[in-house]
Amino acid sequence: MFLGICDILYAMEDLNKIRNFVIIAHIDHGKSTLADRFLEITGTVEARRMRPQYLDQLELERERGITIKMAPVRMLWHPSSANNESISNIRITNSRFENSQQDSLFVDESYILNLIDTPGHSDFSYEVSRALAAVEGAILLVDATKGIQAQTLSNFRAAKKAGLTIIGAVNKIDLKPHYLEKTIKALADLIGVSEKEIFRISGKTGEGAEDLLAAVIEKIPSPYENTKNREPSNSGGRALIFDSLYDDHKGILAYVRVFNGEFKAGEEIFLLASGTKCKIKELGYFAPELKSADKLSTGEIGYIATGLKEPALVKIGDTIIANVHKSGTNFTNKNISDISGQLVKISDVLALPGYKEPAPVVFISFYPDGKTKYEDLKKALERLRLTDAALSFEPDANEALGRGFKAGFLGQLHFEITVSRLSREFGSEFITSFPSIAYRVKEKNTTRIIKDAHKFPSDPDEVFEPIIRVEILTPAEYLNQIVNMKNVFDIEIGEIKNIGEQMFIVAKMPLRELIRDFDDQLKSVSAGFASFSYELDGEARAEVEKLEILVIGEVVPALTRIVLKKDVGREARLTVERLKKLLSKEQWSQAIQASVRGRIIARETIPALRKDVTGYLYGGDRTRKMKLWKKQKRGKEKLERLVSIKGRAASNRKISLSAEIFREILKK
Repeated sequence: MFLGICDILYAMEDLNKIRNFVIIAHIDHGKSTLADRFLEITGTVEARRMRPQYLDQLELERERGITIKMAPVRMLWHPSSANNESISNIRITNSRFENSQQDSLFVDESYILNLIDTPGHSDFSYEVSRALAAVEGAILLVDATKGIQAQTLSNFRAAKKAGLTIIGAVNKIDLKPHYLEKTIKALADLIGVSEKEIFRISGKTGEGAEDLLAAVIEKIPSPYENTKNREPSNSGGRALIFDSLYDDHKGILAYVRVFNGEFKAGEEIFLLASGTKCKIKELGYFAPELKSADKLSTGEIGYIATGLKEPALVKIGDTIIANVHKSGTNFTNKNISDISGQLVKISDVLALPGYKEPAPVVFISFYPDGKTKYEDLKKALERLRLTDAALSFEPDANEALGRGFKAGFLGQLHFEITVSRLSREFGSEFITSFPSIAYRVKEKNTTRIIKDAHKFPSDPDEVFEPIIRVEILTPAEYLNQIVNMKNVFDIEIGEIKNIGEQMFIVAKMPLRELIRDFDDQLKSVSAGFASFSYELDGEARAEVEKLEILVIGEVVPALTRIVLKKDVGREARLTVERLKKLLSKEQWSQAIQASVRGRIIARETIPALRKDVTGYLYGGDRTRKMKLWKKQKRGKEKLERLVSIKGRAASNRKISLSAEIFREILKK
């Protein structure tokens, strides 16, 4: 049944009162502080409840002063109440309105502003990509005291690729930096607009924040334009899941952007990727706390309580369908004809354009420790993955540490944040292995991807490692120091050019170098002024060796590592020397060896524990002492005959490294 003309006009008018946008920037450029000012201006949060970084709900975010999780919030704003002359003159402009009502639609009515605050660190770029898929516009924020930085460029390119309208803003003008105008010009050149279109604001004082909100209404298109081109016929309601959270009572909460149709509490929905049906227990929006509502309609951002308890059933990037009860349980297997007449899956037609799956680059194993059991750690990782779609893990096992999980991360900071969240939010105790990356190994006409160092072949034909493209922005005075980092890291400097007052360096280096504290070294040589971002950029042949550690003839798999051929000798010596200090003495001597391709390249020996059998004697001649020493020697010889000394350790001589030793040896 077709909608009437009036119904269509009202629907369009409602959609034109919604703006969905994100704030994107480099880390520590003031995104969360600006979001605080927006909450105050719109009256979303009462002044008595207001606190700095209001949208950063994790304790860890407040401690580090960075945003880790994207944070959506719905703000209701009456621009006419702002007493701002520039705001009251703004009118809606939409080419799809071809009637006299266009002239009567002023912004002196209420507007729904759906904001998503995003992280700024490159390790959390996947969080940003998910937020970009749910909005029509973005505020690109730049710190006036620091200028354009690496992640500024990366976020700008991602927003342009997503087809978003971008508004430029320079923050922290209250500090009155000398090079403010240069920063404004650089940002204007980047976006491709005039300098007058760049907003000068202060997230701390609120200066310029109301004008920026007004520009969001004026410049960012309403959801109507976005929805018109993404709606297949007879699809019912469709929503994109861009995040999720676990609630003990409501089950998994899917954070959604509704692209067409509507969702109502109590109705049946279908999750395309997992093929799961469920009923909506509750839905609503973020105020910024969860606030229930009767329905979510086209263009809105909110949450849907699925009631599901199994984390694997709700996937980030999945499409939720409403009103599909007639399709049956084989919905995802049904086929229809497309425009060319070929058969395609209904699920492929209805699925919303999402975003690519995250590609983990660093792999680290987790083993339960202390009071934490295997199932406890598994449950904690599953719950954490609901709020961190970039986290991936699979079962793993170690002879010394038992069952555990090998987890994949987007970078070193992503790993550090995950470790902290597991400890704080779930009380998990665990031990982690050495970080590793995925190698492509050719051996005997077969090719394998190997993530575990102890599974690496001793003599492969060829080994290929992932390469990353690194973009570095730095003040000109630190250029030489950064270029000289190639003497420490295996980095190849490519293009060097000017961007405003800064130098832009493009380089390539193996991914393994990134986990060697590249970030810390870069900050050190540039006095903290340089910034970088990176992305995977193919692979290259690697000159690496498998370094194995043996204790009394037995290989300890958890200590096996893949290291550069040129560094293998140094790493071998450091490891055996450290183990010698950590292991306690036994009744027999203990050989600690480092092996490459079956050849011992480093060795330390822990001498046998020797009891002072003559300590209680005093005075007299030496005859009695000699007699006791010979008796002790015969005893040790008898012990050696009972224990194999050929490398096959007998059961009563088998080494067992404690969890404490692993914890110490795995420290940097």
